[in-house]
Amino acid sequence: MQALRCDASGHVVFRLACWMIGVAGLCSALLASASESPDGRPPSSHWGLGAGVSNQQKPYAGIERDTTAVPVIQFENRHIRWLGPLLEVKTPGLALSDSQRLDLSLVAVYDVGGGYEEDDARILRGMDDRKSGLWAGASAVWRTGLVDVSARWIADLSGYSDGQRVSVGLEKAWRLGARLRLAPRMGLVWHDDKFVDYYFGVRANEARADRPLYEGEAGIDTYLGVQALYRLGRQHTLLLDLSATRLAPEIEDSPLVDRSTENRVLLGYVYRF
Repeated sequence: MQALRCDASGHVVFRLACWMIGVAGLCSALLASASESPDGRPPSSHWGLGAGVSNQQKPYAGIERDTTAVPVIQFENRHIRWLGPLLEVKTPGLALSDSQRLDLSLVAVYDVGGGYEEDDARILRGMDDRKSGLWAGASAVWRTGLVDVSARWIADLSGYSDGQRVSVGLEKAWRLGARLRLAPRMGLVWHDDKFVDYYFGVRANEARADRPLYEGEAGIDTYLGVQALYRLGRQHTLLLDLSATRLAPEIEDSPLVDRSTENRVLLGYVYRF
């Protein structure tokens, strides 16, 4: 999906209008579908097994859409939540009122879809490979009863980019009958200069005529998404997740990039034991 470039003021208006985020990653989407109990109450200890297929368009020039099959093993109890590359350690949280609470947790996630190899596209030939990293940090979700307000900070523990990311946003879920749940989301993700420089920068030894030197700066992505969750039964769940990201100008300006957006389609299935 190719979005038209807009001027700086247009970017600001668009981003302010979208001051919200729901976790749109593969792990978080499958986690939401697998961890919610059929009656909507907080889950007790349980295991889940499933699979997902993700089709993603990255923003690098000439790169093809990437389709990946992902096996899923999930476990959750009152203290931890684990799903493949995502681990969440829960804290007791705070009850703010009868209808509101604040949930706090520590998180660790391996960024499966991050980075690239030089043979992924012509523009990347001669570049050093950029690797996926292990990220960790903290998250908070304010559950208001009307909408969930979320915030997360994570940092690269792998040492590849040494970057940081901060996300803030909203998600709202609607139940349509006993089986179908729809949850639209929209939000912002701030990437620091180290993240942008590592994944979208061009080093002096990598520069050439059509790929000049580029040092990345911090920037803010905006993305929107919707998740459809359909329960075939008490133990069987199907998931469809769609998301699109408007890239920060600091990423768009990279000579490695030829689009202003990236997008992903995810289809998954989870069986709960």
